Amino acid sequence: MTDLDFQIVRGGRLLDIAGHSADPKDILIEGDSIREIGEPGMAAPDGAREVDAARRLIMSGLINAHTHGHGSLAKGLGDRWTLELLLNAGPWISGSRSLDDLHLSARLNAAEMIRKGCTAAYDLYAEFPLPTAEGMTAVARAYAEVGMRAVVAPMMADRLFFEAIPGLMDALPSGLRKRVEQVKAAPYRESLAAARAMIHGWSFDRSRVRPALAPTIPLHCSDDFITACGDLAADEDIGLHMHLAESKIQAVSGIKRYGKTLTAHLDELGFLGPHFTGAHSVWLDSDDIKRMADNGASVAHNPGSNLRLGSGVAPVRDMLAAGLNVGIGTDGSNCSDNQNMFDATRIASFASRIRTPDYTAWLSTEEVLMAATVGSARTLGMDGEIGRIEVGYKADMLFLDLDNINFVPFNDPTNQIVHSEDSSAVSSVMVGGRMLLDEGRFTTFDYGKLMTDVEAAVERLRGATAEMRELSLALEDHVGHYCVGLARQPYHIQHGLGW
Repeated sequence: MTDLDFQIVRGGRLLDIAGHSADPKDILIEGDSIREIGEPGMAAPDGAREVDAARRLIMSGLINAHTHGHGSLAKGLGDRWTLELLLNAGPWISGSRSLDDLHLSARLNAAEMIRKGCTAAYDLYAEFPLPTAEGMTAVARAYAEVGMRAVVAPMMADRLFFEAIPGLMDALPSGLRKRVEQVKAAPYRESLAAARAMIHGWSFDRSRVRPALAPTIPLHCSDDFITACGDLAADEDIGLHMHLAESKIQAVSGIKRYGKTLTAHLDELGFLGPHFTGAHSVWLDSDDIKRMADNGASVAHNPGSNLRLGSGVAPVRDMLAAGLNVGIGTDGSNCSDNQNMFDATRIASFASRIRTPDYTAWLSTEEVLMAATVGSARTLGMDGEIGRIEVGYKADMLFLDLDNINFVPFNDPTNQIVHSEDSSAVSSVMVGGRMLLDEGRFTTFDYGKLMTDVEAAVERLRGATAEMRELSLALEDHVGHYCVGLARQPYHIQHGLGW
């Protein structure tokens, strides 16, 4: 398609989130953007291609504020894992990855998101022992090939998990401790140099796929590393994304290490700002929320993962009341087991009801949908470009089948998208005016080959990571028992969940 090409979407009903309605509208698309929205039968340029949207509910593509592409190959591997047990299992479930594996897992991640109505994502991928330009290119290329938008950020750390949690290494039996001590994180200057090379060598269209930095968790990064990442991101005008106060263990450990909350420590380092997104942010207190809001930062709320890992329920109502931008994410399939943004929005609505019996403080369906579109767009640094079906925005949209049982009867589209839709009504997905899913059929790649390639890779990785799996399982009870003890220690905020 050239910038002079036109398409006219006719016969569909356009979602009005705030109005809880969906009136018939025609949508004129020029190139990759929306040029005009009008009444049915509105005029279109000669030769404009017609897109039949009869019996379709049209809405903006959902935007995933936080995922991990490498996690797609580890779907279903864990059950009763906390965040810390997931981190313990990381070298096993994400280890021994080749460049082809990085590309394949990101491709699978993108395919699932497109099939389930997500058109853009913030992917924090893992590459060990440190990120490489080749690895980041492999991940970015996967999203570019599938056709969805993405912000790609390598997760980086200069401390390993067992060094990050105060006292954890000393709690291990000597034999296991010696095995763990043999593994070392890359010096932060090496990771930073690699990140700088990736950014300067970026060859992808930044309106589609752009780079960012992800120093993974405050406790896993030295202050010098955190500061250097912030400086590099500012110099290059790119995003910063970090897991922040995800679990109570992380929150308690932050007080032990820094004498203050994790957010307060980042603020003291000058790390917070408009380019910063804190993932999860379950254990923020009111001062932390104010710090984030005052600095123009964002939160990527991952309610499904937070419940799956037993981390708690983030104080989203307090965040919104403080003016803090909130997007919604799925997290990786290694801990949430799917990339279904409809699932994430539904859980976001329901989880808000756990925190208080005051129904007026629960998240409304329009707030949840705005977070999953407009709020998430801002976390990606793409606000004003995507997240709305409005003139001037990119033509990123979903076509939901109104004959699907989720919309029978068709009562309130906003409520039904959040509370009823499970992605099964997604019939077509458009990104930048291009159909990536057309009536349930992928148009940019061979799904059968993707399945075959994934099965072969998983079988090979199962053998390659056998020794790491054995060590992870040997460590599991020691990590679990020690971290449960940390979680039982007092903290100055409570979530009403028996902690």
